[in-house]
Amino acid sequence: MISTVLLTIGFSAVLAFLIGIALAFFSQKFKVERDPKIDEVRGALPGANCGACGFPGCDGYSEAVATGRAPTTKCSVGGSATAEALAKIMGIEGGAAEDKVAVLLCQGAIDKTVSKGEYSGIPTCRAAKLSTGSVKTCSWSCQGFGDCTKVCKFDALAMEEDGLPHVNYDNCTGCGLCVEECPQKILTLIPRTRVGSIVLCSNRSTVKANVIKTCKVGCIKCELCVKSCSEGAITMVNGIPVTDYAKCTSCGVCVQKCPTKCYKMLETDVLGTKKAVPVMEEA
Repeated sequence: MISTVLLTIGFSAVLAFLIGIALAFFSQKFKVERDPKIDEVRGALPGANCGACGFPGCDGYSEAVATGRAPTTKCSVGGSATAEALAKIMGIEGGAAEDKVAVLLCQGAIDKTVSKGEYSGIPTCRAAKLSTGSVKTCSWSCQGFGDCTKVCKFDALAMEEDGLPHVNYDNCTGCGLCVEECPQKILTLIPRTRVGSIVLCSNRSTVKANVIKTCKVGCIKCELCVKSCSEGAITMVNGIPVTDYAKCTSCGVCVQKCPTKCYKMLETDVLGTKKAVPVMEEA
C-alpha cells in the first residue's frame, strides 16, 4: 500500500517536472514580443480605468492605441495634455481632445415639480423609470435616486437636498459614465469652454398647460426665446428650444425673456467660467 502511494507520488512529480520543462520550452519557442509602445502609452494615461474610452480600462486602451486600432484622443479624463502625449509617442500629428463636462438638463427640484405619490420600489432611477414611467408627473424629469452619482469615479456628482444631482466642475472629467447611466437621458456632455445659452429642461410636451401643472421651471413652449433672438440662433426641436452656437453671441436676451427661467447662460449660470454681466434688452 505504502509503495503504491510512493510510486504514485514519484510518478506525479516526474510528470509535473516534464510538463514544466515542456511549457518553458514552448513559451520561449512561440513567445510573442510585446510592443514597447504599449507600456509607453500606458504610462502616459491617467490610470482612471473608467472605461469611458470604450475599451476595458487603461490597459485595453493603451494596447489599442499602440497597435493603431484607436485614436489618441479618446481619453476624456486626460484631456488635451494626454492626447498630445500619446500622439508624440505614436509619432503622429497631435490631435485636439476637447475637454467636456456633464450638464444636467433638468431643474425639477423637489419644490418645483409634482410627485405622483410615494414610491416604494427599488430605489434606483432605472427601476423607478421601468416600473412607474416616472415618479413625477413630468415624464422627462430627474427621478432623484442618484444612479449617476453611483457610477461617477471622480467625486464629480452628488445628490443634494433639492433632490437633484449637482456637478462639481472642478472634478468632472467628461468621461460620460453618468450620461450613459441616466435612464431619462437628461445628462449631456458639453465642451468646458462653450459659451452661449442653454435650456435646462427636457419636457417635450407641446401642451403649455401640462408643463405648468407638472413643473414650475419647465419650458412652456412660448417661443419668446426664438422670437427675441436677433441672430436667429434658436429653433424649436421636438418641443425644446435648441441654440445654434455658431450663431449665438451670448447676448443673454433669451435668458431674460424666458418666463420660467429655464434658459441659462453656460458661461455664467451653469459652468461658471465667466462672471455675470448686465443683460441689455434690445430696443
